[in-house]
Amino acid sequence: MHKTIQRRPVDLSTGRFASDTPKILQRVLLGRGVTSEAALDHRLASLHAPAAMRGLETAVELLAEAVREQRKILIVGDFDADGATSSSLAVLALGAMGAPGVEFLVPNRFDFGYGLTPEIVEVAKESAPDLLITVDNGISSIDGVAAAKAAGMTVIVTDHHLPGAELPEADAIVNPNQPDCDFPSKNLAGVGVIFYLLSRLRTALDRGGWFADSGIAAPNMADYLDLVALGTVADLVPLDHNNRILVHQGIARIRAGHCRPGIAALLEVAGRNQRKLSTTDIGFMLGPRINAAGRLDDIGTGIRCLLTRDPAEARELAAELDGLNRDRKAIEQGMQREALALLEKVQLDGEIPWSLCLYDENWHQGVVGILASRIKEKFHRPVIAFAEGDNGLIKGSARSIPGLHIRDALSDVAASHPDLIAKFGGHAMAAGLSLRQEDFPAFVDAFEMAVRSRLDESQLQAIIESDGELEPADFSMQTAAALRACAPWGQAFPEPQFDGEFLLLQQRIVGERHLKMVVAPERDPQLALDAIAFNIDTDTWPQQTEKIRLAYKLDINEFRGRESLQLMVSHLEAI
Repeated sequence: MHKTIQRRPVDLSTGRFASDTPKILQRVLLGRGVTSEAALDHRLASLHAPAAMRGLETAVELLAEAVREQRKILIVGDFDADGATSSSLAVLALGAMGAPGVEFLVPNRFDFGYGLTPEIVEVAKESAPDLLITVDNGISSIDGVAAAKAAGMTVIVTDHHLPGAELPEADAIVNPNQPDCDFPSKNLAGVGVIFYLLSRLRTALDRGGWFADSGIAAPNMADYLDLVALGTVADLVPLDHNNRILVHQGIARIRAGHCRPGIAALLEVAGRNQRKLSTTDIGFMLGPRINAAGRLDDIGTGIRCLLTRDPAEARELAAELDGLNRDRKAIEQGMQREALALLEKVQLDGEIPWSLCLYDENWHQGVVGILASRIKEKFHRPVIAFAEGDNGLIKGSARSIPGLHIRDALSDVAASHPDLIAKFGGHAMAAGLSLRQEDFPAFVDAFEMAVRSRLDESQLQAIIESDGELEPADFSMQTAAALRACAPWGQAFPEPQFDGEFLLLQQRIVGERHLKMVVAPERDPQLALDAIAFNIDTDTWPQQTEKIRLAYKLDINEFRGRESLQLMVSHLEAI
């Protein structure tokens, strides 16, 4: 698939930066909607206040009463990294505040599916909780909340997913995306929502004298920011200023060694340096290992890894998660080969559709989301991959491209074909749904129509966004360090990437598919720079050419205690 490099339009006159702020830094920040250094203030004091979060005070009152009266609390989470960190944070923080025997329950995706369903409420009743709290789910659990209420439970829903037309009849709902919620950031992950709620609970209990009267040390909620950072990055929510503060603070604590033994153990099995942790490490090393438990087995393994205080147990659980992740990779690779074979037939028939829907009865239900992501990256199309479900249903996991709100597209299908989708939900870039197997062909056509109504053809072209060309003087360790200091980078706040034409001085393959190069900017042929491109097409490279066009990130390579400048190449083409 051909990719086009597109430079972000930037008007330096719109910035309000200090006079000594480097122009390249101003350009990068303006390209992300940041007009002053204020957006780089990562102090906790700069977080949005919780007062505007609808339902928060009601939930705090219910929780404070439950803690004071020593009622039994059950946490019902989701089976991904956001759900795992949310569940762990709730169990740990409530326990530290004096709540007795807080337990967690996460539905196995293969037996119960997603969220608080009436079936999972039946399981919950075995624990006889007085108060049930959903984390990272619940906003669409109309029947499940009703079942829990009918069983005599007080129900607090905490979630961040977009609500449907009807809200559950919970005792309190805390979700920045619910109607009439004035909380400024709509991008909190589930773990961010429960962090806000429990932080406010801690304040309320302290002001009411609970800790002093009970002889309990009031917990420092900042101690749980390692979990918040992990869940926020792994869930791919946009890193607006509020989320960047949470992630920055959490990463700082992990780097300093102030984190759960389970997080340290996961970094160890992944071979990452804890003192130099980045959002990339979280997104590609930690998140997938926790998610692997929910995809293939039981997310409870991931939650127990995050909960344990015993480093030896943490290492055992991290090793188990690492093994599950290797199994997940093998399954995914097989499914990807089968999906590409299916798509070859589509391409042979002519033009690639604007959307790609794939189904195989033998595919693994827990891995179709990753498959959809891989196919989306390859073809730059919204993709839904389906696997066999229960009761004649197939379950799909959807991934979108920029410009298409995937949940809204599914809503279009549901509106125009009311009986086609059994249920659906999700975000702008990812969603899940179920439908009858026999309706798959009709759904493919309906979804294609919905996508075509929301996209134009130009959006089907894969774009590499660039922050422009660097001047020869910008190829320095100082520039790389200044850019690194603006982290955390992530979803909707991407790491700076540049482009330009270079002379190709040397090239060789290292490892299996990595292209190691020495290049020089065309405007300064004497400036030799190390560069590396990972997982290149070895049928195409190395090739005989003297000049190349690169899209790259400016990186500081660390090897044997020595630091050097390196270009991390994401795209290369011969000129």
